[in-house]
Amino acid sequence: MPRARQALLEAAHRALEDRPWRSVRMADVAALAGVSRQTLYNAFGTKEGLAGALLRRASDAYLAGVDRALTAPGPDRPAAVALWTVRAARQDALIKALLTGHWADGLPRPDRGPGSRGRTGGKPPPTPDELLALVRERMAAASAGAPDGRCEIALRLALSCAIVPVPGDDATDSGALGLVRAATRPLV
Repeated sequence: MPRARQALLEAAHRALEDRPWRSVRMADVAALAGVSRQTLYNAFGTKEGLAGALLRRASDAYLAGVDRALTAPGPDRPAAVALWTVRAARQDALIKALLTGHWADGLPRPDRGPGSRGRTGGKPPPTPDELLALVRERMAAASAGAPDGRCEIALRLALSCAIVPVPGDDATDSGALGLVRAATRPLV
């Protein structure tokens, strides 16, 4: 089932890239994944259950990228996390929505009501505050528990650059990265 589950999540993400979530049909997702609708319903229970799993998958992918960014040399960690945040938010509308709380038309929204997660019983995706708290915890742990404020500055600048891109940014995010590096340069 894990392989089918992954195929279904990838198919749902592909379908979402082509059309708004309200137009994505469970039958289409199953067909894209090459499995039966029954397999889809067994895995997620409802379309809301599929949406919740899709959003949790996006938040997990974002946090895995944060963990990779935190392997950068010490002084470069805030900028590395900021760059990953900007790139991830620009490349995936789900990640941007999870980070900012702005749910553009056409995206699935987290359903936090009781019994809303179908048969999977999974927990809802993190709120923006919860997701950013997880990032802060990871950044603090990578800084030996004593971040000097540069991490918070980098994170806030990254979020603002994801929401309103820096004029002249190119594919390497040079404008946003330049701002973050300047703001988080260690004090001499």
